[in-house]
Amino acid sequence: MAVQAGSLMGTYRRFKPHLLMGLAQVGYTFLYFITEASFNHGMNPHVYITYRHIVAGFVMLPFAYFLESKTRPKLTVALLLEIFVLSLLGVGLTLNMYFASLRYTSPTFLASMVNTIASLTFVIAVILRLEVLDLRKRRGIAKILGTLISLAGVMTMTLYKGPIVKSLGHPLIHFRGNTASNENWLKGSILTVASCITWSIWYIMQAYTLKRYPAQLSLTTWMNFVGAAQSAVFTVIIKHRKADWTIGFNIDLWSTIYAGVVVSGVIIFIQLWCTEQKGPVFVTMFNPLSTILVAVLAYFVLGEKLYVGSILGAVIVIVGLYLLLWGKEGDQDIRTKMTEQTETNYEEHEDPKTQIFSSTAKHMKEEP
Repeated sequence: MAVQAGSLMGTYRRFKPHLLMGLAQVGYTFLYFITEASFNHGMNPHVYITYRHIVAGFVMLPFAYFLESKTRPKLTVALLLEIFVLSLLGVGLTLNMYFASLRYTSPTFLASMVNTIASLTFVIAVILRLEVLDLRKRRGIAKILGTLISLAGVMTMTLYKGPIVKSLGHPLIHFRGNTASNENWLKGSILTVASCITWSIWYIMQAYTLKRYPAQLSLTTWMNFVGAAQSAVFTVIIKHRKADWTIGFNIDLWSTIYAGVVVSGVIIFIQLWCTEQKGPVFVTMFNPLSTILVAVLAYFVLGEKLYVGSILGAVIVIVGLYLLLWGKEGDQDIRTKMTEQTETNYEEHEDPKTQIFSSTAKHMKEEP
């Protein structure tokens, strides 16, 4: 019984990052719809981003202050500057472009384009040697194939429509349709692509920052407050009327609270933890899950049109995702071997006096 329990715990620990990232994508899925509803209600996306991260900052602050009081490194000027850039890439610049594009496109298009982040992040990570890639082994080839197949699936969902899947009934919820012109759709597409590029850089930069500041709760809090300040400065310039900043007890308030607590708070903390455990590529390669969930919910709940191209692209994306996941399963074994080799080399080159002391201490510890 104890052996079985230990085996289950071992399996849970092994797949804990996978489970957390899956739940994170569910959280992102609901974000697309509640945000679109809020924007259709009249909420300004830039005001929304500012309020959202203020809420997230205050929610995460007590957890960061009390739980990481002894482990949190001291802030330096260089580290503060790094957090400022990290906040700009993750909040101030990227999210303002991203949610501004939602006003000109659609949740399904936005969720599809986000999947390119995984491919961009993988390429950058390989160049910067943050990602283990050995083309002489099957797992290394699987990573390349998985990335290319996932990207092909994304392009299929984005560029190929095909026949419309027959609707099964009336939509459960109705949102005011997006009446953006082709010009606005082009503007939205450009903003989406630009945000995907800066988002990829943000994921990569997280891996570097976490090495110098390994306190995920505190880093999440800092990014929320600094990002909110950056967004506020930009928003005040373009939206300086009091009416623009006023929200009522309606969908605008609920979308802000949900995005602040769940997405900018809990999910960002989960992503930072998974980035430290598995690397930035692992975090981004789960993005296709939210794309599929958005398409399914948009079809069944909102009554949006579903095309054969979207279904075909989703299947291709899933195949690529599983290939990439299988390829990355060997990374942990490689890191473990590298760590063991480093420890062995350290022991071999250890000072003789230190070796005698360590051997004596070990012997004393083993005595009854």
